[in-house]
This record gives sequence, C-alpha cells and structure tokens, in this order.
Amino acid sequence: MNNTFENKLGLVLPGGGARGAYQVGVLKAISEILPDSSKNPFPILSGTSVGAINIALLAAESDSFHNGVSKLTNIWGGFSSNAIYKTNPIMLFLNSLHWLLTFITAGIVVKNPKSLLNNNPLEKMLIDRVDFSQIQKNLDEHHIEAIAVTCASYNRKCTSTFFQSNHSNLTWKKSHREGKPMVINISHLMASVALPLIFPAKKIDHQYYGDGAMRQATPLSPAIRMGADKLLIITTNENHQNLNSEEEQIAHPSIAEIGGYMLDALFSDALYSDLERLDRINQIVNNNDSVVKTNKKKMKKIDYLVISPSKSINEIAKNSFHQMPLTMRLILRGLGVLNAKNFDLTSFLLFESLFTKELIDLGYKDGITLKSKILKLI
Repeated sequence: MNNTFENKLGLVLPGGGARGAYQVGVLKAISEILPDSSKNPFPILSGTSVGAINIALLAAESDSFHNGVSKLTNIWGGFSSNAIYKTNPIMLFLNSLHWLLTFITAGIVVKNPKSLLNNNPLEKMLIDRVDFSQIQKNLDEHHIEAIAVTCASYNRKCTSTFFQSNHSNLTWKKSHREGKPMVINISHLMASVALPLIFPAKKIDHQYYGDGAMRQATPLSPAIRMGADKLLIITTNENHQNLNSEEEQIAHPSIAEIGGYMLDALFSDALYSDLERLDRINQIVNNNDSVVKTNKKKMKKIDYLVISPSKSINEIAKNSFHQMPLTMRLILRGLGVLNAKNFDLTSFLLFESLFTKELIDLGYKDGITLKSKILKLI
C-alpha cells in the first residue's frame, strides 16, 4: 500500500451501543464486493464508542481485511448481554439498591456509585479478541496509516482523540478538542465506550474519560486530520424521519423515552451537523477550483458516503426485547419501556445475538444495495 497521504479513504464509525452490529454487516458486504477482499481499503480508521471497538479490531487484523471482518461478524453474531456487562440478578439488584440508598441518604451512608452496570466482561473479552500489539506491526507494514479512538475527558471537559500512527506531525489542539499520539490499548476502548451513568469512566494518565460521543462536535475531523481525502461513514441512526409530520401527544414521555432520546442525540446530532459543515466547505472548494487556501491551511474537497439503516432498528429491538436478561427487562420495564413510543434505549443495550444478527443482516443488505456507490468511492 502507498504510504503517502494522497487519495486516502477514511472509515468513520460513530457510536451506538448494541447497534454497532449494523456497522459490521455493512463491512461484511464491503469485504465481499471488493475485487481484492484481503487488501484493507481503509488506511485511515476513526472510531467513537462502540465504533472504536470495531475499528480497533480492524486495525489489528488489517493485514487481511476479509479475516478482520469475519472475526467481527463472529464476535457480534455470538453476543449475549453477559459478555458485555454483569447480568447476575443479585449483582444488578444490589447495584440498583446502591443507587437508591445514595439518593435517599445523599451519599452520606454509602459512597456514590460509579455506574449502573459493570462492564468488566466486555473488557476481558476485548483483551482476548484484540491483539493490540499487531496494530503497530500493521502500521509499519503500511496496511493502515493511522487509527484514532475518541474519548471525552471529564476532568478537562474536552474531547480527546488518541491516535496511533508513524507520522509524528498529526497532533492538534483546538477549542475543547485535541489529538494526542498514543499506543492504543484496552483502556482507550473502555474509555470510549463508557456511556455516561451506564458504564464506569476509565482512568488514563491520571484523568478520567467517558464515551467519546460526549462533546464531540466534529466527529469527521480526526479522520480528515490524519490524512483522509474521502470518507465512508457508517452510522447506526436512521436518517429518514419525517420532520414535518404531526404526531398526537398522548402522554408525557417516559424515562425510557427520554433516555433513548438523549442517547440517540448523543450519537447522531453532531455527525449530521458536521456533514452539513463539510457540504458547505465542499461547495466553497467547488466554486474555487479544487483547493482553497486560508491563512492557516488549505481546504480541499472531501468526498464521502454515509450508510445508515434502511429499516427501523426500533422495531427490531422491540421484537428482540424478550431476549434480554430478566433483571434488565425488569429495570427497563420500570423505566417505562413497554409503554414507550420507541425502543431507542433498549436498542443501545440489547447485546443479544437475536438482535445483533438481524442488524448484521440489515447492514449487509444495505451494503449490497449501495454496491455501486461504495465501489465508486473506493
């Protein structure tokens, strides 16, 4: 692979919890439609939250794109909630009781809880499945150019993108966001997937980090800063709602609906705002030949393709809800899931194979449908 930063395709995988299985399905389709499925088509890899897990495994397996995607498919296709967080009924009950006592006693009797769920099982699984040492080897052999994992710093209230690359001049520092060279390891992944309140924050170099989607106003920026000239973005959020439709307000939204709305906004709003910003820049560049110079840098046109679910993930989650562990079903029912208009909150936490396999199939079908556009971009 050519090791310059010309005509480089960046893969951008945002967050989405259990919805990340959809990304795997699209990647599976790409691995099948490429002329050479063994060659990695994405020299620039950028991921946030669950997207960081997917790109880390792709980076570790980038000497064979097909094998990497196959490994991702097997992992996601065999998921169960107990492989992600502790589902023991007694453990979940005690943790819920801990939260309740904290509220009642204002934190005087018991210490404040770190999170609702314990995701140690996920950490153990990733240590077993991702060979982090292989990432540098693949960088040295030019199977990839750079990998970036984005987290949010609770201490400094900024977005931190940790990147690994053989190019030393990629560091950046902007308002509330920065890029730091780092050897990617399990801590960066666990920090990036640390959904606020749901999973515990992760300590890296004396600071605590949480889910990378928080405060991430420019999710496309890391891939572009690392040299991408084109972008393939696989989002897990449907982008075909009718904003002009009038819905009858029946009742006050449940806690489950509000929680799902917050997570949906966390993972999608910044992406589409950043895409609108990129469209404006591309239009300016189109009107002024191929490159526009500012007093700080050159602006160039970035072609991109966004792939999003063609079918409602909410409906799939609704049909798979019964697969969740009993204790989680009880907790979600208590939050009003069954009376909610949507199953957004459920879809982020539904790490069950019935759900993830259907999302993989949906992503695969969408990828095959967009075959001509994908090949044109690549």
